[in-house]
Amino acid sequence: MLKLFKKTKDKIPKSEIITEPKEPKTPPVSKCGKPLQLDNSRWERRLHKELMSLIKEPPPGVTVDTESVQQNLSEWKLNIKGFEGTLYEGEDFQLLFKFNNKYPFDSPEVTFIGNNIPVHPHVYSNGHICLSILTEDWSPALSVQSVCLSIASMLSSCREKKRPPDNALYVKTCNKNPKKTKWWYHDDSV
Repeated sequence: MLKLFKKTKDKIPKSEIITEPKEPKTPPVSKCGKPLQLDNSRWERRLHKELMSLIKEPPPGVTVDTESVQQNLSEWKLNIKGFEGTLYEGEDFQLLFKFNNKYPFDSPEVTFIGNNIPVHPHVYSNGHICLSILTEDWSPALSVQSVCLSIASMLSSCREKKRPPDNALYVKTCNKNPKKTKWWYHDDSV
C-alpha cells in the first residue's frame, strides 16, 4: 500500500490510502518451472488420460467396462481374457481397480471380482492378488495398462491351476483391502 497526500480546497491536507492495482498472483511452480496443481483434480486428470488411452489402445484381451467408469471415475471394472495357448484360454475374468486421490503416487487397489476368480498360485479365492507392483514395487511411472499387462503375464506363465497354500487361512483373516497385507514375495516362477 502506498500513502499519498491529497490537497483539497479549504481543508488541510488529508492523508488517503490509495492501493495499487493488484497484480495477479503467480501460481507456485515446481523445481522445473512448471505450475503446481494444488487440488484434487490432478489425479482425476491422470485417471481420465489413462482411461482414454486404455479405451483407444487396450492391451491384448483387456476391455473397459465403460458403464462402471461413467458411474465412478475412482472405480474401474476391466475385463480380461485368458490368452490362447495358456491354462486360462477362453476364460473371462473381471478386475476391479480402486483409486484414491494420491494416485499415481499411491498404487491402486486391484482385485479380481465376480464369479470367475482365476485359480492361480498368486490369486486368493477372495480375489486378492499377490503381485509386487501393486504394493512395495509400485512407481508413479506405472499405469493401469502396465498393471493389466503384468496380471495377464502372470496368468499366462502359470504352469498349474492351484490356490496359494495359505488360501483358507488368509481369506478368513485378511483385511478387506489387499494393500494392507504384508505380502511375502518368494516365488517368481509362476
